[in-house]
Formats: sequence, structure tokens, C-alpha cells
Amino acid sequence: MEESIVKVKHLSHRYSVQWAIKDINFEIKNKGTLGLLGSNGAGKSTTMNMITGYIGPTEGSIMINGHDMLENPEEAKKCIGYLPEIPPLYPDLRVREYLTFVAELKKVERAKRDVTVHKIMGRTGTLDVSERLIKNLSKGYRQRVGLAQAVLGFPEIIILDEPSVGLDPKQIIEIRELIRKLAKKHTVILSSHILAEVREVCDYIMIISKGKLVASDTPENLERYLGESGLIEIETRTEASKVKEVLKNVPGIEKVSLKTDASGITSGQIREKRGQDIREELFTTFAEKKMPLLKLNPVQVSLEDVFMELTQSDKAAEEFARKAKEAEKEEVSNAGDL
Repeated sequence: MEESIVKVKHLSHRYSVQWAIKDINFEIKNKGTLGLLGSNGAGKSTTMNMITGYIGPTEGSIMINGHDMLENPEEAKKCIGYLPEIPPLYPDLRVREYLTFVAELKKVERAKRDVTVHKIMGRTGTLDVSERLIKNLSKGYRQRVGLAQAVLGFPEIIILDEPSVGLDPKQIIEIRELIRKLAKKHTVILSSHILAEVREVCDYIMIISKGKLVASDTPENLERYLGESGLIEIETRTEASKVKEVLKNVPGIEKVSLKTDASGITSGQIREKRGQDIREELFTTFAEKKMPLLKLNPVQVSLEDVFMELTQSDKAAEEFARKAKEAEKEEVSNAGDL
């Protein structure tokens, strides 16, 4: 049986009387990048702080490579490299000096220390600035040095908390590319509230809202599970008033929004009632009225749409959980048929 790299069970933490996170469960078995996505105050940083052993859980357990974070924290922490939102740098040290100091703290063998530091600087793109004072580096390079200290000792798990906050567009692209490279040899857990970043670099996403895990899956599956956004785009060479009249005879419509341009083409969106699929009915009705449709497309759902729906609607989160369970049952059933 394949052993988990990270296994979190019933994880909860309470500040005074308020629960910051409640009953979070997940498991990581492979290398790659896991994105922890949530708005500010959702509970991401609290979750990260518990996984790294910085704070203890009120309830639940954390297993890191088979080591219990509460019962055997030293062995568990040896498996983790951590880059907090504000990198723990010493501005008056040179890059090589600082990383050598970190290597000593991480108990890298003295005989291998210089070679290890050189190798890590090469991997994180900091060799060119190795003799510069950290305080004189750009924010992008300081972030690279922060990544270098996290990777020192070659831990299996690298945890990054908001790694691109405050960087310019060029620096963001460079950091994302670096994260992709790291994910080939490590398990990377990335916390962010930036949707584009998570979509760009993560193989798997967990969405946290109000301290609860509301969804977890690949970006593609998250978009697919909530793909029936209920919106259909249409376009026809007919006046908007006539289109509205036709649509009155189509059941399952919740809302219609239309506009007609100067060339006489009416375009807009139709919102279906939840659970309905009215595309065939629309096509047939317009054909019978001899009003050919130039466009009839479901609106594709983005990760941003998924995030907004899941974090603002308890019903949407419950619906996602139901669909995920159905898909899981179907996979098990199909596997049994093989």
C-alpha cells in the first residue's frame, strides 16, 4: 500500500471561542503541486502553520511521511521546507553566507555544506547574486533566496505561503516557473488567494471557505463539476422583442438578457433553472419559428466562477460534494467492471 506524503485528519483550530478551521481532511500521495485556495481570512495560513508544526491543532492529526507532527515533531519537520509570506532573511548577510548558515541549522553535513549550498543556488537561480548583501536585492531575488532556504536539505515537502505577493509581473512569471521545476522533485503545497496563480501552477486544488474545506480536485474537474453554469449564449438575426416572445414558450428558463446591435443581430444570455438543459428545446423552438440561431453555446465556467460560487453559496458547495461522490462511485464501479 502506497504511504501518504501528507495525511491530515479532522484538523481543527480554535482561537479563543472562534474556530479558524474546522474538520479539514486531505491526503497527498504523489509529487506535484497542491494549491490551497481561499480568500483572506478563510483559514489558509492557519492550516499551513499547523502542517509545518508552527502551531498545534485544537483537534485532529497531521502525518508527515509517516511521522506524527504532535508525537514526533522533529522527524516530521525534517521532511518540510517552508517559505512564509515574509521570507525569514537576514538582510545584512550575503546570500551565500545566509544559505550556509541555514544549511548549518538544518544539520547538513559540514563536508557537503558548500556543495549543497552551491547546488541549491543553481536550482533557484541565485548564483549570480551569491556575494551580494540580501538587503540590496530586488524583492524577486529575495523571494528566490527564501525559496532556496526552504529547499536546503532537499526536504520532500515544500510549503509556500503566498509566494508571489508584492512581485512585479516579470518576477511572478519567474517564481511560477521555479515552482514548476521544484514540483518535479518535491511535493509542493502552495497557499494563495490569487486564482490565476493557482490555476497556472497547481495539479490539484483545495478551496477553503470560512474555515471549511468546500472542494478539492484538479482544476479541470472543478470546472467540469460546476460546468453547468446555467448560462447559454445565443445569437440570432431577429429583433429582441420577437426573441423574448419565442422564449416565453420554452420551459426551464429563469432569466433572459438580450441586446440588438445596429446590424439587427440579437445576442444575449439565457439562464436555465438549476438541473435543466434546454438547449435542444431552444434549437427546436427557434427552428419551428423559422428564426435560425447563429450561436447556441453553454457559457464555459472558469476557476474564478467556481471559486465565487463555492465560497458564497453553501448550496453550491453541497452540490459539488454530491457530484464528487457520484463521480467517485462511478470510478469504483468502472474499476470493478475491468
